[in-house]
Amino acid sequence: MTDTEAASVPATSWMPPERPEWLSRFLEETKSWDARSVAPLQFDELVETARRNTRLADFGTDDWEEALRVFLAAVEAEGELHFFGRIWTRNDILMFLEARLRIEAAYAAHPEIEDEEIDRPIFVTGLPRSGTSILFELLAQDKQLMAPANWEFLTPCPPPEAASYRTDPRVPRAHDIITQLGRVAPSYNAMHEMGAWIPNECFVALRMSFRSGHLSAICQIPSYTNWLYGADMEPAYRHYKRLLKLLQWRNPRDHWLLKSPEHESFMPTLFKVFPHARVILTHRDPVRAQGSVTSLLGTFFSMRSDKPFDAAAFEELLTPEGTAARLNQTIEWIESGTVPADQIAHSRYADLVQDPQAALERIYDRLGLPFTDQAREAVAGYLAAKPQGKFGTHRYAVNKDDATRALFAGYQTYFNVPTE
Repeated sequence: MTDTEAASVPATSWMPPERPEWLSRFLEETKSWDARSVAPLQFDELVETARRNTRLADFGTDDWEEALRVFLAAVEAEGELHFFGRIWTRNDILMFLEARLRIEAAYAAHPEIEDEEIDRPIFVTGLPRSGTSILFELLAQDKQLMAPANWEFLTPCPPPEAASYRTDPRVPRAHDIITQLGRVAPSYNAMHEMGAWIPNECFVALRMSFRSGHLSAICQIPSYTNWLYGADMEPAYRHYKRLLKLLQWRNPRDHWLLKSPEHESFMPTLFKVFPHARVILTHRDPVRAQGSVTSLLGTFFSMRSDKPFDAAAFEELLTPEGTAARLNQTIEWIESGTVPADQIAHSRYADLVQDPQAALERIYDRLGLPFTDQAREAVAGYLAAKPQGKFGTHRYAVNKDDATRALFAGYQTYFNVPTE
């Protein structure tokens, strides 16, 4: 479950992974095409195409419109997408718009969906690359909890049904779309396992509101990223709650198990929309996590564009100062009572790596959940089937200078986070 560290080099000197031969040939063959005409990214045209494809008109509330306009403007002005990147991005946007239309149609036909209760959901969050994914996957082995599968976020309508959930015919197509990341950049498979049945992050679903860190990670669009971190996230969380109600309507869940590193930046909004939520906050040496997220973002950007990676343009996400500010804000929220400390459990990456079962035992106790024999046996089986390095080794640079380390001293002391 650990990453492997490479020699320390500045993030700005990061080099993109080697491009697969099929994509290089495609881009070479289409280099003289008029990409903007063949794959337009214009607001009105995309909206009209989504309506025409679904034969539906109602997107629900209009709070997604500004976000999509800001995103599209940033992509055109800053993203420098290559032709495949434009096609891919256009397809993504149409999927999100069409999902919104179908969700509203389902609610219009079955208004009783609104009466569904989201009972004490569990959210896993923390620094990117701090163990949120492996913790999430371990917790998902527990039948008391239900994590949304990748394919549900991609194609939520018609709503999944309990009787056909494991045999839903949408799964193969969703799997093909989801695993495309690893075919465009094979090195991504060493960073994150993907598949239709692997639980995915909440901010993947929040893309339907066009207020999501996942959108800022597909290409270098700092104006959208800056807009996002100043935007009101409540509309996105409320639409997400609406989606969860839809997904559990005909496929009931005891408790939702949900996850995204971005939640840490928006915890007051999360608790406003989900007042009975329980949050598991993961902790890892921020210097180590910092190098990993730089590598991850650079790989994402390289999938859709040849634009050189400009780490300086993403100060809020990538610099130690920006990361330290967000971590210190978390402490302030806890100390001030802005977020309910008694609804937050803490998980140290070092503990999870050293003894996963014992680490889970402590988390369950904090959440007031029984760590059942079924969960214990399922976790053991999962760990045995997923040895370290199964999908290759993710190598990245780590900045270890004393000034960087000093920025995180308060955070590491407050949460007793060991230095790696």
